[in-house]
Amino acid sequence: MSSTAASTNLEREAKLQAPAGFRLPELGGDGLVANGMEPQRLVTVYVDTPDLRIARWGSSLRHRQGEGQDKGWTVKLPSPTNGSQLVRTEVNFEGDDARKLPTAAADLLRAYVRGQELAPVARLQTLRRGVEIGDDAGRRLAVVTDDEVSVMDGRRVATRFRELEVELDPEADDGLSEILIDRLTQAGAGPLENVPKLVRALGPRAASPPDVEVAALDEDATVTDVVRRELATSVVRLLRHDAGVRLGEDPEAVHQARVATRRVRSALRTFRDVLDPEWGRSPRDRLKLVADALGAVRDTEVLRDRLRSREPSLPEGDREGLGELVTMLEVTRNEAREQLLAAIREETYVDLLDELVEAAREPRVLEDAAGASAASELRPALERPWQHLEHAVERAREDVSDASLHAVRIRAKRARYAAEAVSPVFGKRAEAFAQAAVRLQDVLGDHQDSVVARAWLREAAEGGADAFVAGELAAIEAEAAADARAAWPKAWKALSRKRLRFWA
Repeated sequence: MSSTAASTNLEREAKLQAPAGFRLPELGGDGLVANGMEPQRLVTVYVDTPDLRIARWGSSLRHRQGEGQDKGWTVKLPSPTNGSQLVRTEVNFEGDDARKLPTAAADLLRAYVRGQELAPVARLQTLRRGVEIGDDAGRRLAVVTDDEVSVMDGRRVATRFRELEVELDPEADDGLSEILIDRLTQAGAGPLENVPKLVRALGPRAASPPDVEVAALDEDATVTDVVRRELATSVVRLLRHDAGVRLGEDPEAVHQARVATRRVRSALRTFRDVLDPEWGRSPRDRLKLVADALGAVRDTEVLRDRLRSREPSLPEGDREGLGELVTMLEVTRNEAREQLLAAIREETYVDLLDELVEAAREPRVLEDAAGASAASELRPALERPWQHLEHAVERAREDVSDASLHAVRIRAKRARYAAEAVSPVFGKRAEAFAQAAVRLQDVLGDHQDSVVARAWLREAAEGGADAFVAGELAAIEAEAAADARAAWPKAWKALSRKRLRFWA
């Protein structure tokens, strides 16, 4: 494997069928300008594992040769859908040789591939005809392509298909896609069929579920059903955000990956009485290292964004000092990110992911509990985090320190996670409890963020930063902490209502 530079963009496209004899209609008019493109011949090789893990997770890894600029290596990662559009994050890497996979491209799919070998799984030859769509100012807004695709088996054509694509440029409005789809449909195209070329080429096997699924539950679920679903939910979340963590362009990816690690550890703790003790302890301990590395990045980003949000509260003349403080945090964040990337590039992390996938598929529930009703068997597991929360609140009332309030927040979060894990079984009462726990957690989270901010500002001032601006910001944070201290008893009162204790 090799390492090369990459570029990232959000691909927004819609795919339609092209019946026999179909011709692209006139797509200009009403402010749109259509210009024909020179036909292109493309050769695309898709790479995957023997069991098609990449495709089954809705992603792809390909190498393309041919005319035009659409050449080299491309990784496509699924993003939230947008109406009729298939939306994917597209990361492009230079490379003329289909035998030399860039290391950075392989890394983006590491969570799906894990220890499996990568090899070519499909070779496609495409004759592409198309039209560029622009506006009166000469800006390109979209490309409509008509692809005749031959799926190759050696030198033999195994099958052929034809499809139309409407792909929007980054600055184009989403509504343009609907306009172009409508014009194509009126000309005889359709129906809309947002199936990637690889899936059409390989058939049902590429469209089968990934190796971890989140099953739907109801009130009749067993203990194994609940444990499996909770672990699968978090493992899927971790795997889906792994690439975003590596790319580093969206802070939400780090946040979601961190939440996933916390929730797996919380589930293994909450359900420990019905799990094989040694089996549950191993991933919980090993996950802490990953959670800590994610937390170092996330906490710095939260503090940076919090201080940035205080800019309107500062006199204009002091805002330069704030910029210097933010720059210091950026340096710290970048250092933490390098340590995080080093950690998730280790083979031990890949081994951990394999272990988590297996845990989510077949959790080792004790034989006596496995088939028992979750509604009855798991009640003690729900009582424990509640009791821990009550004790933390009692201590916080006696000891009003910052640390005691932070302990309440941690316990509230664990009680919330437990309630959310069993909400498919216990229904709306469990959901109401979890929502009340979120409100307490949020109030105390704001308090803790203020505490962390003031401590960091003090250190920064002692280290040579603008002490006056740091002091102004610390005063703002002290006021925010006081507001949170005043608000948390009310949030606790709402959570402690007896009717919310759905497990009792």
